[in-house]
Amino acid sequence: MTMKQASEALANKTVTSVELTQSYLQRIKEKDVEIHAYLEVFESHALEQAKASDERRAGGEVLSEIDGIPLAIKDNMLIEGEHATGGSKILEGYVAPYDATVIQKLKAAGAVFLGRVNMDEFAMGSSTERSAYGITRNPVDLERVPGGSSGGSSAAVAGDLCVAALGSDTGGSIRQPAAFTGIVGLKPSYGTVSRYGLMAMASSLDQIGPMTKTVEDAAMLYQVIRGEDAHDQTTVNTPAFRFEKRTDLKGVRIGIPKQAWGEGMTPGVRQECGAALEKLKELGAEMVEIDLPYMDEALAVYYVLMPCEVSANISRFDGIRYGLRAPGLPLLETYGQSRLQGLGEEVRRRVMLGTYALSRGYYDAYYRKARKVQTLIRRAYTAAFEGVDVIVTPTTPSPAFKIGEKIHDPLAMYLEDIYTVGVNVAGIPAVSVPCGKTDGLPVGLQFIGAQFKDDQLLSIASAFESAS
Repeated sequence: MTMKQASEALANKTVTSVELTQSYLQRIKEKDVEIHAYLEVFESHALEQAKASDERRAGGEVLSEIDGIPLAIKDNMLIEGEHATGGSKILEGYVAPYDATVIQKLKAAGAVFLGRVNMDEFAMGSSTERSAYGITRNPVDLERVPGGSSGGSSAAVAGDLCVAALGSDTGGSIRQPAAFTGIVGLKPSYGTVSRYGLMAMASSLDQIGPMTKTVEDAAMLYQVIRGEDAHDQTTVNTPAFRFEKRTDLKGVRIGIPKQAWGEGMTPGVRQECGAALEKLKELGAEMVEIDLPYMDEALAVYYVLMPCEVSANISRFDGIRYGLRAPGLPLLETYGQSRLQGLGEEVRRRVMLGTYALSRGYYDAYYRKARKVQTLIRRAYTAAFEGVDVIVTPTTPSPAFKIGEKIHDPLAMYLEDIYTVGVNVAGIPAVSVPCGKTDGLPVGLQFIGAQFKDDQLLSIASAFESAS
């Protein structure tokens, strides 16, 4: 079921929330042994939430469109009283003392939480091979990765182990796994969804977003979790969200950046995305080739700014305040051994890169220069949106790769983000929508919108989805 279908079935009383929840819990028991999307299933709590939803509905009190719908939550969002590890051994056994704001909003809307799903450690990775709790497999092909870092979320949705899920996106961690598994993934405008209760990776880039089966579902879930929050001073008060499901694109101008359609993508991705552009033309859109300067530099900027913020944010995991602690050692050795034992290779790599870039003598050469280029990237997107409504690129340069294929080549793994990181650097919204398959593997098309025009972006994407 899609969220919309589940919502209508619950409203028409053709199914109860308990029945719906039980069916997903049973499917998780049967199928997740081979996929490993879930780190923990909240079976008793989920059934309690579902029963409460049915009781409300029987009494004529429905909290929202998503009341009673079972969801999966990425393991870096806090749910009070539940374990939360961020995919890391250093937080093994940690129990969340409060709800993240998005969780508060979902609870207030009556959602059911099936469990917490796997992810690359502290969201650092593009394949969900970097989790301390094992690899998640792609339901489309169990020999391949589901993308990352929200690979557990994408695998749960694509494998029908939940109706929808929440993921987080710092450089493509919602959109890339969505493309790899053939689902929809929305990275909202920065500041429209609160990060309070989200384990910070890179605070100026992180954003929580929905991972769903359809664009309409993404709009439904986004509508619930968006909004200004006093606990997160980076959130903003934006205009009312007005999503309109479209069937044509007459009057819409779509920008095609020549920098995104050059070399680098596999023939299959090029063919499917090229066919998608023809479909957009058939829907009445005007295709405009645009120049998007600094697009090539966005990856370099991201991989300077992100490790610098990682270095600062991961410093809290020191073996002293909370989390894993190496016992019986002097202070400095406690720091070193706790981190060595508790943090994985990729996290340590990014901490070291960020600390180096922030160190005396290198700050101006790396961090300050990257921030200046970030401003140029933002201006380039702003200028582009003066002439077009959305920008379209492939989501990824290739379809899902095999498990183990790139894990020992960090540069090859980082290049998976070539089309997605610019959106985070600029703080604008983007959504990945399935556009075909190559050799049986899903391909994603990325729609990029102007800042805070998430509703317009999703409306345009829905027209493509309905036609394809």
